[in-house]
Amino acid sequence: MAEVAIVASAFGAGAIRRDGHAAWFGATREAGARAFEVRRELMADADARPEALRALGTALAREGLWPVWSTPDTLYGEDGTLDEAALRDAVACGRALGARFVKLQLGALAGDAQVARLAAVLDALDVAGAQAGETSQASQTSPAPRVVVENGQREQGGSLAQFVGLFHALRAAGQDKLIGMTFDIGNWQWAGEAPLTAAAALAPYVEYIHCKAVEGTGARRFACAPAADDALCRAALACLPANVPRGIEFPFDTACVNEDAARYVAWLEAA
Repeated sequence: MAEVAIVASAFGAGAIRRDGHAAWFGATREAGARAFEVRRELMADADARPEALRALGTALAREGLWPVWSTPDTLYGEDGTLDEAALRDAVACGRALGARFVKLQLGALAGDAQVARLAAVLDALDVAGAQAGETSQASQTSPAPRVVVENGQREQGGSLAQFVGLFHALRAAGQDKLIGMTFDIGNWQWAGEAPLTAAAALAPYVEYIHCKAVEGTGARRFACAPAADDALCRAALACLPANVPRGIEFPFDTACVNEDAARYVAWLEAA
């Protein structure tokens, strides 16, 4: 069975901002999940400082959970060039948290992926080509987080052509394992892409999956729980690697959060 992570926002963005991430670690463990995705956009600046993140990581470890660090920052800036500052900050935060994955948005990559520079920055950060959860050679106590990029909901950063271009450039440079991908099944629909087409093209690079269904149309789309017989979600999961973690990124029913969480963890483990 696949490991399942619960994304913080599944408990409600308002609840996370009000009570903090740690308030939901126990519910995540009790639901049977193995991991928890911490979201930078749901934190005050003080909570994203290294000492606070280390304390959060310790609290997660006490519950037997491993963390994902998620930031809305982009790997490539609005001008299409590598955002080295955003990458360094994301890795530093992920390392303080003890994260298995550090997840960024792709951003405005267009053309040159600057593979040599990307490799140099990751090498300097001691995470170049690291597999998730490896212990870094520089520090025998801090795990080396695995950097992954996620398809977003905007056309810029959510285009299949951008991701194909990125991984083609990495492969051409002999760096196909330099970074991986978080494949968000629902987000492709916001960007006007077919999720199954994307899954077929990108499956070799996928190391983490965000699972959600989508309701509504156009700008009025929103995330929702997949139905038990959701054909799109099941078909996408069948196309993607079966041994990578799957994250729940749809809202639980606020009337029965714990029961809902346990039900969907069990469903996604076996889907």
